[in-house]
Amino acid sequence: MSLYRITTDKLELIERTTFAAASVFERKDLQRLLRRDINVIAEDLMVIAEEYGEWEDSNRRIDLLCLGKDASLVVVEIKRTEVGGHMELQAIRYAAMVSSMTLEQVVKAYARSNGSDVDAARSEIHEFLQWEGEEPAELTGEVRIILASADFSTELTTAVLWLNRHDLNITCIRLRPYLMDNQVLIESTQIIPLPESADYEVKIREQEKEKKKVLGRQQEDLWKFWSQTLERCKNKTGRFASRKATIANWINLGIGRSGFMLNMVLRQEFSVVECYIRIDSDGDKSLGAFQALFAQKDSIEANFGSSLDWQELPNRIGCRICAKFPGGWKAPESEWPELQDRMIDALIRLDNALRQPIQDLKI
Repeated sequence: MSLYRITTDKLELIERTTFAAASVFERKDLQRLLRRDINVIAEDLMVIAEEYGEWEDSNRRIDLLCLGKDASLVVVEIKRTEVGGHMELQAIRYAAMVSSMTLEQVVKAYARSNGSDVDAARSEIHEFLQWEGEEPAELTGEVRIILASADFSTELTTAVLWLNRHDLNITCIRLRPYLMDNQVLIESTQIIPLPESADYEVKIREQEKEKKKVLGRQQEDLWKFWSQTLERCKNKTGRFASRKATIANWINLGIGRSGFMLNMVLRQEFSVVECYIRIDSDGDKSLGAFQALFAQKDSIEANFGSSLDWQELPNRIGCRICAKFPGGWKAPESEWPELQDRMIDALIRLDNALRQPIQDLKI
């Protein structure tokens, strides 16, 4: 991007420069000036401290520690280089260090940084956050990161985009210097996230967070369901004695021959007990074994005690012999014992009905 000045006859290109060439320094100039006017890189921020480093066993210091209107902490790192160095890694360390800060610690840091008393500092912070009176309040616990640099390397921007997709909140502000009539101008541009897509990206992150919460609850339910199932198995069969609970929606057992597996599978609204056959990589032997067992369908189902669902699965390598039942992982926990007993009983009967025919197969 280029900057132009309008003259009578033409658009005159403003010369690009570097902070080094213009003798503009990080701490002495950029950091000092941004502390005085943080709106240059972000609106609705309050600078709490410059060169903040109030932690044990570390001499590292945050360029600017800020507070956002949403009561989150904001770590601002500043570089005058054209690539940004490794500032994203520094900022992540700093964000981790301040993530446990309380509101009272922020108040005290602000008071020390500005030479004011604690009560006055608290009042200013409450006013900035628009908190009224003695209303009890605390920080959100979230920490945002703002990286401000003359430019950023591809490695850095790629890392930031990846980190943002994994629930971090990092903004990159490019501070590009120009020279005009012996004066240094600075163009401040937000490049990550792009301003026009910022709201969309926030919505996407929130959706992903909610999805992870749902998945977390589902995995907890599955682990609890299988734990209870294995416990109930103890009084019915020793076949699961060595098995452990899992967060998968299935749990399996061998049936005494390679390529044949007994599974208990839990879906959202229903459950399945099956024998899954996958002997080879192209499916010919699997299909042959399935057909040989299907030829004994009547006797196998008689031993099982009811009809079974025989599935060749033509678009897959394996085949399946199964029984389906109502009730899945979405069922109320009060209904789990009945469902677990039904699945265990069906698995025992399927094992008894198929074990010998499978051993007798000539493959």
